[in-house]
Parts: sequence; structure tokens; C-alpha cells
Amino acid sequence: MKKPCSYTVEIEGNQKNLIVNCVGCMFYPSLEDNFACMERVVNYILEAGTPTNIILSSTRNFIYPKEQAEMLAEIATTYKVLTKEKNVLDINKLAPFNRAALGERISIVRDIVLGTLRGDPVGAYVKALRELRRQKARYELAPPGEKRDLQSFISVLNDIVETLEGTKLIKRAMPKIPGYSVGDRSIYRDIFEPLIKPNFMLTRLMAEPPAKAVEIDSYTIGKFDKSDVTILKVPNKVQLLYHIIPPEFRLDEAEYALLDEARNILAKHKPTEKEFVDPKRTRDVFFSISRDLLEQLAKSKGMNLKYKEIERLARILVRLTVGFGLVEVLLEDELVEDVYINAPIGSEPIFVKHAKYGECFTNIIPSYTEAEAWASRFRMISGRPLDEANPVLDTEIITPTVFARATAVQNPLSPHGLSFAFRRHRAKPWTLPLFVKNKFLSPLAAGLISFLVDGARTMLIGGTRGSGKTSLLSAIMVEIMRKYRIITVEDTLELPVSQLKDLGFNILSMKVRSAITGGKAEMSASDGIRTALRLGDSCLVIGEVRSKEAVALYEAMRVGALANVVMGTIHGDSPYGVFDRVVNDLGVPRTSFKATDIIIIANKLRSPGMIEEMRRVVSITEVRKHWEEDPVREKGFVNLMEYNAKKDTLEPTPALLEGESEVIKAVGSRVREWIGNWDRIWDNILLRAKIKELMVKYSEKDPSILEADFVVIANDMFHNIFTKLAEEQGYPESERVLEEFESWLKKKVRK
Repeated sequence: MKKPCSYTVEIEGNQKNLIVNCVGCMFYPSLEDNFACMERVVNYILEAGTPTNIILSSTRNFIYPKEQAEMLAEIATTYKVLTKEKNVLDINKLAPFNRAALGERISIVRDIVLGTLRGDPVGAYVKALRELRRQKARYELAPPGEKRDLQSFISVLNDIVETLEGTKLIKRAMPKIPGYSVGDRSIYRDIFEPLIKPNFMLTRLMAEPPAKAVEIDSYTIGKFDKSDVTILKVPNKVQLLYHIIPPEFRLDEAEYALLDEARNILAKHKPTEKEFVDPKRTRDVFFSISRDLLEQLAKSKGMNLKYKEIERLARILVRLTVGFGLVEVLLEDELVEDVYINAPIGSEPIFVKHAKYGECFTNIIPSYTEAEAWASRFRMISGRPLDEANPVLDTEIITPTVFARATAVQNPLSPHGLSFAFRRHRAKPWTLPLFVKNKFLSPLAAGLISFLVDGARTMLIGGTRGSGKTSLLSAIMVEIMRKYRIITVEDTLELPVSQLKDLGFNILSMKVRSAITGGKAEMSASDGIRTALRLGDSCLVIGEVRSKEAVALYEAMRVGALANVVMGTIHGDSPYGVFDRVVNDLGVPRTSFKATDIIIIANKLRSPGMIEEMRRVVSITEVRKHWEEDPVREKGFVNLMEYNAKKDTLEPTPALLEGESEVIKAVGSRVREWIGNWDRIWDNILLRAKIKELMVKYSEKDPSILEADFVVIANDMFHNIFTKLAEEQGYPESERVLEEFESWLKKKVRK
């Protein structure tokens, strides 16, 4: 067992941590409030050298980061310079001629340098400054015979004052020194602000917001355990601060001790790769073990904890052992889109991309040890390598509250070591009515897409990075009738396959080799798509077209164009951009590109002030079949809907309104009642649009009706009502279908 106040030096990545054991110490672990604590740490720095971080370890760890550690290291250097190099205690400097004054002078300097400097540098500076003024005043009144001796003492005091004035700590404290009372440590509270973390955690967190920070927004996140989020504007910072207080920091001292003991016991268990094959089962098993263990430990300590409190502690323990720590807490925020952890890990905070406030820095600083643990978990979960030969790993995080894509990068690609990027996905699948409510697309666009899905068209969803392509693809999948089988092909699982399975969809997920990492243990995307074609008549959904699998996708489109919907996402900011990428970059023949029926483009748009971002579908374009070389020059692209920036909505083009769409007419040619009757086709599209609009209207009473579980039932009900009325009265009137649907919807909302 470590002695109280003993220290160790630990090297973590490129960081050198000076760790002081404060368990059992009679003083509270605080540099800013405790003279003895600061003095002891300066002594340790003199022995061990300058650290990157100073950690006072008790039931919580108080971490003083690099800038603050450097200030104390500078005080240690100053102490060494004054005592060794400048030798301020040399009796020949203190009283070279008047030995009678030596006792008083050596006592003064000893008190300043040996007694005060290491534990109270500001106090030492003020003492030296005041003594210097006193001796200068005495010098003015002294007889000529004493002046030479006094001048030598004044030079010593001057050396002390000037050396201290050159330190960062004294410079920071200088504005508050006038009127300062020696021994008042409140001055240090503005200089030393430790990051605090429970000692069962590896991640550091700045608990208190910076001084003079202005609150912009605050809200609460979390499904089971709540976390407080505050958005702050920090002086002299361009980015906003995303300040979060997670459940881990709401515990009392007894709960901290309980979790620490439980974590130490669980740490002895080394999970096998088999245990990580199914992350959900792993978490369930560890949750049960943690809950039982915490219950036993609480009883042994005489703690009377309720069942809900035990479960809360168990969730924290699972997150910190087999989970991804505070990254999971950040990803629970529905307004957080991306989480970035840059290399070298531990040198800067985690960054987030916020839906309202753009890129923000957080008050969380992960440790290198924790990052290595995450990398190991990613290797086990994905079955993919992450090493110098394969420095990139794409995988996913799936927990009861989080669904996110994760990318890990290490050296040599990332020369400073591990770094991570997390793209958060919605816990529940997006739906077209939800997108209508969020103005991502218009009701008519939603109706048109629904019509094209039922019409088994081939679609590519293009857009820039983070424009909502995969989210839109997920929403379109919800529109597929549950009687059809769906096969998805992805290199990183981002589509809501498990959620759709729970809703009764007949769906098969295929995971293929990453286009970036190219591991040999997995099947290529091209082979995966060709395999999907052999698995029977199914709707085919490609997560993202990245590479040579585009050729296989177009084979699938040409084979499946008359059977079921085939769709995927691709990077491209316009229909021509998609064409250029598919044909010129990915090598698909021009004639094969004609197998694409529809290109939907989603992009990010900015406000006039360039601060706010909003996502919008900006065009829905059909690809005509009668062109040879350039679809733009030869009018092979026909916009069916275009974005109107002034009205902030998608509007139909004359080509759509006047029935000039060959793709839509091709859908109509396969329905007996629609052949040659554009009015009925258009009426059906409008009916679908009105139904989506109706659902958005009723969602004001019950927002849950826009979620996938209800939208799937609503889509089935629409088809059932339409079929029932068709059997009763022939081709049904749209008004009658809408009336019956609204009547059904009212009953559901009332319930």
C-alpha cells in the first residue's frame, strides 16, 4: 500500500504524469488551497523533473494539466536558480561588511526563499517586494559608511524580485497583487483549476466552467441517467464550449469508493474475443455481474442503496469497463452529430459537431490508456486489424442508447498516435414524415419518393459529407412494404437493420470488406452485391458506393430494375457530380449509368451569417435513357423537383407538373388503372403527399406518430384502405382514401 503523500511518475504515451497519493493525508488535495500540498509538489518536481500533468489522487483525482504544471515547474526552477546559481543565502552577499545585520537578513531571505517560495510563490514575491522597498528607504537615510553594505543586500532582494517577476505564475497574479494579504490563497483559485475525475475513471473532466464564460444554452440529455449540458461562450475563443456534467460526477464519496472497488474486481477479468462478438450480449452479461457485485459490496459496507441506485451505478460501471466511457454519454445527445478525438490523445479536449452551434470543444480530456482500450475493443468487435500495416479501422458502436459509426486511425497514418471519429446515428430510424417536419424535404417530395419506392425504381442518393444521405436512405427503407425482402450491403453497419427487424421487416444484412482498409478476411463489396443477386428476389440497399463495387451495383440495377427497388448512397453534390464520379472515377460504362432512374441530392446549406447549417434535399432528378455521351448537354437529366431558397422548400418543376417524367410514366405503365392516365398517377402522388402532411399535422398532439414503428403501420394502413376501397367501388377517389386514413389516424392519436 502506498504511503500518504508519496509520489510516482507514470509515462502515458507522450505524457509524463506526476501522481501524488493523497489517500490518508490530513490535508485536502488542492494546490490552490493548501500551502503544504503545493510545497510538497514543488519538491517532487525538483526531484523528478518537469511533468506534463500533476495528479493529486484521492477518492477523486485532481488533475492539473500541462500549462498549470509548467507554472509550478517554473517555480521549482526559480527555487533552484536562487539557491544554487544566484546563491542568495551567501553570507558575503547578505552582509559583506556589517556582520551584525547578518542574523536579521538571513532570517528574512530564508523565510522568503526556503520558507515561503515553494508553497506560496505569490506570498514570497510580495514579501520580497515589500522588504526591498523597506531596505531602499533605509538606504536613503543610512550614513555613507552603511550604504555599501545595504546595497549588497538590496541586490539580493532585487534578484529575488526580478527572478519571480519573470515567472508565468507571478505574471498571471500581478493584477491582483495590490492590496494582497500574504497567506490569502484565493489568488491561486484563478490560476490553478484542476480537472476532476473519479479515480475509477481514466477520462479527465473540467467540472467548473471557465471564469467569465457566458452561458448561451443549457439542456438535459440521457435516456436512463441524466447529464447536464451547458453551451458557453469563452472569452478569446472562437469555438463554443460544450460543458457536460455526466452521471459519474453526481455521486457521493461512498458511491465513488464503491465503484472504485467494483472496477478493481472486474478489471481482473480479461474478456475473450468470443465475449465481444455480440456487444449487446456482452453488455447485458457485464451489467448483470456489475449489479450483483455492487449489491454485495454495498451490503458488506452497510450502505443502504435502492435497486434503482444500484442499476445506475451498474450502468456507469459497464460504460467504463466494456463500453466507451464518456464518449457514449456525448453520443446520447441528439444534437451531437460527430465526436472527434485528436492525436496525441490527452493533450487536448474532445471536440463535438453540434447541430445548432457547429464545432465545439468539450470539458472532457480522454487518456491514452483509455484510447488504447477502445482500440482493442474495436478490433474485437469488428474482427478487423488495427496496426501499422492497417492503420485505419471502420466499425460501429451499438449500445442500448447509442448507434454510431466509428473510425480509428493510428500511426503511421496518424504520426502522433491513435485518433478517433464518431458519427452519431439516430437511435430510431428516420422517416419521411420526420424529414417533412424538419423541412429536410417537402410533403410532395415525400409523396413522390414513396411512389417511386412502390414503383420499384433504382435510386442513388448523392450529397456532400454529413448532408444526410444515409439518414434519407434509412427513411426510404421504412417506405418499403414489409411483404418484400430487403438485403443490405455495407462495409460499416450504419443502416437501422436491427430496428427494422424488430418492426417485422424481412431483412438480411451483409457486411463486406472496407474500401479503405481492404482486409483479406472479408468478402469485397463487389462480391457481396453479386452474392445478394443470388439470394432471391429482394430489394437491394447499398450503404455507400465507394469504389469498384459500383460496377456490380449497376449490374444489380440492370437486373433488378423491373423487380424491386435498388438504391444506395454516393458522394456527389449534383446529378452531374454523381454521373462524373460513377463513370469517370469508378469506371462504370456510360450506357450502364442509364440504369439509374432517380438521383436525389441532399446538401448542407448555410445561413447568410455562415454560422447556422441546415440540411435540405435540393433536387430530385430523373435520368432519361436516350443520350450517348453527356447527359447534361443531351438533356439526359430532368429535374422533377428543385429547391427554392427563398421559400426554403422543394418545388415541383414544369416537367413533373405537366407529366413529362418518363420514369413516373414507366411506373404507371405497370398498373392497369394508370396506363395512359397521367391524372390518376399524379393524383396518387398527391395523395401520398397529403398523407405525410396529415401525419405531421397530427404529430403536434403526439410526436411519436412520426417514428418508424408508427409510420410502418400507417403505410400498411394506407395500402389496406386503398385496396379495400378499390375492391368495393373500383378505382377509389383520393378524397375518400384520405378521409378514411384521417379517421383511423384520429383514433390512434386519441389512444
